[in-house]
Amino acid sequence: MACPVQLGFQDAASPIMEELMYFHDHTLMIVFLISSLILYIISLMLTTELTHTSTMDAQEVETVWTILPAVILILIALPSLRILYMMDEITTPSLTLKTMGHQWYWSYEYTDYENLCFDSYMTPSSDLKPGELRLLEVDNRVVLPTEMSIRMLISSEDVLHSWTVPSLGVKTDAIPGRLNQATLMTSRPGIYYGQCSEICGANHSFMPIVLELVPLKHFEEWLLAML
Repeated sequence: MACPVQLGFQDAASPIMEELMYFHDHTLMIVFLISSLILYIISLMLTTELTHTSTMDAQEVETVWTILPAVILILIALPSLRILYMMDEITTPSLTLKTMGHQWYWSYEYTDYENLCFDSYMTPSSDLKPGELRLLEVDNRVVLPTEMSIRMLISSEDVLHSWTVPSLGVKTDAIPGRLNQATLMTSRPGIYYGQCSEICGANHSFMPIVLELVPLKHFEEWLLAML
């Protein structure tokens, strides 16, 4: 999760989030180089007398500043399209989890198992145990296996919500009457926090999401205890 005074992203816990962070660094470096070049040109124009005014009409200069932005846009667009296709890629899921947004809590259903569903409410501050995070802890965590392809089916029963877990690179809108799909895969076990990132009403900021990613063996033990 995020730390105090943190300026960057949360540590990536999924292949998609790792790609998003690489793309962010790639694009930020291009923006930094462009900004440095523009700042240098502006400072040069303010401090140097324009003795060669004929360069303002040079065809070579116009050619360069027409082609160079196009090349830069291509360098940004190609990896961006690659990541978009990776995020939309539908693989054969090992597990399907249905998520429904309500005002203001989440309900989850493991559709591969009979009668395995529960609601997930935020834990009140008065009921928090030592070490638990205020406004982020829930009474029922979502337990999922690591290193397996998981299909998330996301919808809503009342208003717009958004199921978001930043460290996994997942952000999907929950829309009434529409079933959205997202693919989830984690590379390591851990506890990952998220929140509804859609302004859905008075208690919008009190819809936390907690995923507990565990090895397959521990997930099977949890299933036996729940069923």
